[in-house]
Amino acid sequence: MNSIDRLYERLKNCDICPHSCNVNRLEGETGTCGMTAELVVASYGPHFGEEPELVGYFGSGTIFLSGCNLLCVFCQNYTISHCREGRIYSVSELVDVMLRLQEIGCHNINFVTPTHYAPQLAKAIVEAKSLGLTIPIVYNSSGYDKVDTLRELEGLIDIYMPDLKFVSPEKSEIYTEASDYFTYASAALIEMYRQVGNLVVRNGIARRGLIIRHLILPDNQSDTIEIIDFIAENIGTDVYLNLMDQYYPRYYAYQYPKISRSIIPEEYKYYIDYAKSKGFWNPKYIYSQV
Repeated sequence: MNSIDRLYERLKNCDICPHSCNVNRLEGETGTCGMTAELVVASYGPHFGEEPELVGYFGSGTIFLSGCNLLCVFCQNYTISHCREGRIYSVSELVDVMLRLQEIGCHNINFVTPTHYAPQLAKAIVEAKSLGLTIPIVYNSSGYDKVDTLRELEGLIDIYMPDLKFVSPEKSEIYTEASDYFTYASAALIEMYRQVGNLVVRNGIARRGLIIRHLILPDNQSDTIEIIDFIAENIGTDVYLNLMDQYYPRYYAYQYPKISRSIIPEEYKYYIDYAKSKGFWNPKYIYSQV
């Protein structure tokens, strides 16, 4: 049994992500992510709002997948993740989309919220490569991934781009559906780094490696100091670290007083300075608007 077959077999008693809901998604049952085994795509096309090394000249070939296994209360894309908008695509239709994005010049295929679709995406990647897909595959996840699932994807993913959101179980429980977020996300990032290493950029375009994103929340609600320390101590300061300052309250965020505002420039500068003090010295690896 190959990795794709093993992943599909796990959908019968789904344990693809850390929730291990043990529902039969092949028979239409759903767990935390809200999705059956049918692949639902919300939208796709060249995207110019990603990191410069992904965007290049012609954009990142972004495919927004419906549903989510983390379900943050402040989600910026809540109509896709929580409300699950989109339409069902067969694997062959997804392959056609991937090839079309390559044909129009996109520099990569960027799967957004891929975790709960690991079996379907693995199959699509293999089929697309057999038909001439050569651009890198980006796995753009919340970080709430299982190491054993990631190992089944080894060799299929060129660029891992996880979030690392929280350290505190209390904050994770308040703002997401996963109080054990950091336990799994920290192990997942180490596995991703083992597979692909630091980011490799050729002629300004990312080819392979790890990009870590961390969305800074107001009032120290994202454990940013602890996140920076963890990355420095367990992965290293040469990794591409994107400390993101674009948070603003969306979806249910206004119901939580501590995250009901955007961050202020002084907050962001404090964390940038701290990251630099830990050794993240090269501005290329701290994607900053400051």
